[in-house]
Amino acid sequence: MSQSVSARAPDVQAQTPALRVSLSRVGVTEIEKIVRIRQNGEEQLFSARLQCFVDLGAQQKGAHMSRFEEVVNEVIGEVVLGEATFKAEALATRIAELVRDRQDAARAEVTVAARYPEHKPAPVSGIPTQEIYTLYGVAVASAAGTRRLVGVAAQGMTACPCAQQLVMGTSRARLLDDGFSEDEVQRIFDHVPVATHNQRGLGTLHIGMPETCTREIDARTLLDIVEGSMSSEIYELMKRSDEGAVVEKAHRRPRFVEDCVREMIGGVVERLPDLSDAHFVSARQENLETIHQHNVVAERFGLLGELRHELATGEHALHHVSMRDWLDAAGR
Repeated sequence: MSQSVSARAPDVQAQTPALRVSLSRVGVTEIEKIVRIRQNGEEQLFSARLQCFVDLGAQQKGAHMSRFEEVVNEVIGEVVLGEATFKAEALATRIAELVRDRQDAARAEVTVAARYPEHKPAPVSGIPTQEIYTLYGVAVASAAGTRRLVGVAAQGMTACPCAQQLVMGTSRARLLDDGFSEDEVQRIFDHVPVATHNQRGLGTLHIGMPETCTREIDARTLLDIVEGSMSSEIYELMKRSDEGAVVEKAHRRPRFVEDCVREMIGGVVERLPDLSDAHFVSARQENLETIHQHNVVAERFGLLGELRHELATGEHALHHVSMRDWLDAAGR
């Protein structure tokens, strides 16, 4: 009886709405999944959060919300379990294309954020330490193809150049008053890093690939760029020799939050020279301040061609294409 009633039930979502206005995005957020990847005979776990949206036409009352969850489960079982490495953008791409098809939508957008552990050695002792990173994948599927974003987030340490110069100035005056010569003072500063305040930094880097691009970008390369943009990498587990090396490295490479973003942009241009000018780049740095109660943020986004031109000429681009602009341009 219940099956016959269900069979006769109208498809309410497919009905015409009372007000015929299209909606920019309709979908589901905060989908949580554990993704299992088999690597070298072992199982690697990723904790993933997903968001799925479609553009809803003016003739359709609502999206079929259950289909989002069905597609996510299907793709995780079909595509991911047999993969050698986890690619958040590949997962987002497959889900976006299936969601667009199942919802009969003009466009579908999917975002994946996955946390995962990676082991690396401490800088001096070599003791293995587990670090947690975040991988991002975004895909917008349309009739023109699928536009993808691959991103990473990592933590590091930054040392303030301004406070270091202030400390250096007062230290120089004291040393000169105590009878040291200018050459001797400079030799001291060359051998002994000058104190400054430092803080933990949060760096995020995204690369956007146009619909016609089939190139894959290794997330490890992006993580190297992000970590290398800061004054020093950080490690969850360190011996005393490691702590000393990290602190000294950071104080020999003092960087503002703005410096970190510029270093990320420079790293993309240098290490990914084969990307086209139509590729998109977004770099963001947030520093968790230690001598202030606020945090500081810097970011730069735009087409890679714009960034290359600025680096080559020093000319400031008046308009910076945002991530939202770039994604919304897909299929338009």
